[in-house]
Amino acid sequence: MKKVVLAYSGGLDTTFCALYLSKDLGYEVHAVLINTGGFSKDELLDTEKRANSLGIASFTILDVTSIYYNEVIKYLVFGNVLKNQTYPLSVSAERILQAKTLAEHAKNIGAKCIAHGSTGAGNDQVRFDMIFQTIIPDIEIITPIRDLKLSREAEIEYLKTHGVHMNFEKAAYSINKGIWGTSVGGKETLTSSQSLPEEAWPTPVSKTEKEEITLGYEHGELKSVNGEAFKNPVDAILKVNEIVAPFGIGRDIHVGDTIIGIKGRVGFEAAAPLLIIKAHQLLEKHTLTKWQIYWKNQISEFYGNHLHEGHYLDPVMRNLEAFLADSQKFVSGTVTACLLPYRFQLIGIASKHDLMASKFGSYGEMNKGYTADDVKGFTIILGNQTAIFHQVNQPES
Repeated sequence: MKKVVLAYSGGLDTTFCALYLSKDLGYEVHAVLINTGGFSKDELLDTEKRANSLGIASFTILDVTSIYYNEVIKYLVFGNVLKNQTYPLSVSAERILQAKTLAEHAKNIGAKCIAHGSTGAGNDQVRFDMIFQTIIPDIEIITPIRDLKLSREAEIEYLKTHGVHMNFEKAAYSINKGIWGTSVGGKETLTSSQSLPEEAWPTPVSKTEKEEITLGYEHGELKSVNGEAFKNPVDAILKVNEIVAPFGIGRDIHVGDTIIGIKGRVGFEAAAPLLIIKAHQLLEKHTLTKWQIYWKNQISEFYGNHLHEGHYLDPVMRNLEAFLADSQKFVSGTVTACLLPYRFQLIGIASKHDLMASKFGSYGEMNKGYTADDVKGFTIILGNQTAIFHQVNQPES
């Protein structure tokens, strides 16, 4: 039997692929779940049981959460990356590492084929295929959902016919879970006007009373939460999510341009990423210079888009990461936020690197590092060329 490695999540699409590849096409299916965080032990055990019930050859879990943080998430925080000022790349970022890990696993076990459950209308098909063709260019890529042009209803009917039992009502929504957020797609996100119902969101709202949280950063990385220190930033992220997600914070619907040129809409829940990024950005406003912030914004916009569109292996990404990392030398301190149902408010920061140091003056109040005459002369020089232009080019009367 021909050996195929399948990217498996346990959802509707990959469950269909596992059964179809094995039963209909006769492949020896080796399902692999690339864990990028956010799963409990019980959830992983349930996924393993479901996979093995499909008659596949093997099921493997590869935990890459720490690698995911060190190679991807860290730079998304350094860059304050939010696609279209909204979306923290919850899925697109993890897909890159999942594809890279899957390709390396396929090489290790000598598989000649690799499969994923992407449809023909989304971004994931490009991300997976691009990584595969770079790392394992000679392997055959199989995409049953895309090639058969299947609807979710058709997949459900196929699985029912083959006696597969799962929560098909929940399967009406496509859910991708990871440490950097969970995406939710359903019939509502296929429209331009509808929002997701309350039951579609992964975390129910259970907190309604105002609460404060303090995030501590060292060189741009989250290292403490409410004074509790974490050696591993992954644990700090999970702690933030545990505190913040029950407020319903981080829910939104992202609308953007897909890699293949059509507009796309997807719901997401990313409580920890949004708070961590916004708090980090506030700390940077206090600790970086004007031009550091300016160039970081330019680079971060490109970095986020390039990553989103699957170009993680482009060497320019390593160059940009070096800049982003270097910019974090003095981005250390604490940020306090107020948590409320469905929103948060950043209160302020404390840092020994705060450039808003009062000994140099207070904006709108007093100056200590220069005189009034200094400002008068500076203003003349600053506006000199503009003044010359308008004097030379006086309108003819």
